[in-house]
Parts: sequence; C-alpha cells; structure tokens
Amino acid sequence: MGVAWPRSNFLLTGKIDMNKFFNTAIAIRKGELKEGQKGFTLIELLVVVIIIGILAAIAIPVFLNQREAAWRSSVESDLRNAALALETYATTNNGSWADIAGNGQVLWDPNALAPDVVFAGTAGNTVTADITANGYVLTGSNVNITAGLDTLQYDSNNGGLGDWQ
Repeated sequence: MGVAWPRSNFLLTGKIDMNKFFNTAIAIRKGELKEGQKGFTLIELLVVVIIIGILAAIAIPVFLNQREAAWRSSVESDLRNAALALETYATTNNGSWADIAGNGQVLWDPNALAPDVVFAGTAGNTVTADITANGYVLTGSNVNITAGLDTLQYDSNNGGLGDWQ
C-alpha cells in the first residue's frame, strides 16, 4: 500500500514509461492481496483475454489488407518491367514490334516473345501481351487476389497503367 502510481511523469511529459507502469501495477496488486492469496482473479484474467481478442480483431484485417496491397504492387511492378522490356525491344528494332510472335502469350520466360525481350516476372503473377503494329496492351494478375478487382492493364497507347478491373 506504500506504492504510488507514477502520475507526475505522465503529467509532465505526456508519455508513460510502460515498464514502470506495469511494474507499479503489479506491485500495487501484490500489496492488495491478503496473506495466502496468489495470482489474479478470474475477472482480471477475462478482461485481459477480452483485450487481447479486441486487439487481434483489429490487427488481423489490417495484416490481410497489407498482403493484398503487396500482391497488387507486385503486379504493377511486373507490368512496368514488361513494358520496359517491350519498349527496349522496339527501340532496338526501329520502333517496331512486328517481329514479336505470340499475341496473348504469357510473358514469363526471359525469351518468351523474342530473344531480345528480357522479362522475368514475380512468382504468382501472370502477365500476358496483346501486341499490334502501333502498340501493346499488357494484362497482369496475381493468383492470390481473388476478390473483385483482380486484373490490371498497361496500355502503351493510353499512357501506361489503367485501373484495376
């Protein structure tokens, strides 16, 4: 009962030293126990379990959204890298994509379209190309993105990446 809460530090700095806070709380709790009593009451344990459950309910959806954002970013990166590979090919061939075979082909192997088009995508991503004489449209997706908007297009004639569809 001789232990006091460290309030003055909080009032001065606006911050709580969590280590000191918990050590003080435990010391106060131990001082409240009668002789022969040990541990925490059932209510105290239930409150702790409920708090942990609430924190988990908040954290899990945030974690899952971060994973989906990472998959989407990997598709965007692969589309930009494939576009760079196609632009490099066109630059070395006088601005022409005419010699590239395989419209609709999945771009995965470094030599999928032509020996000069070097592109290797990220595992789990699929990038396909529809190439015309005047440009190309790349379509990308990831196997882990299953909800709603799961494909993205890169259109060379419309300025690059579009919206997720």
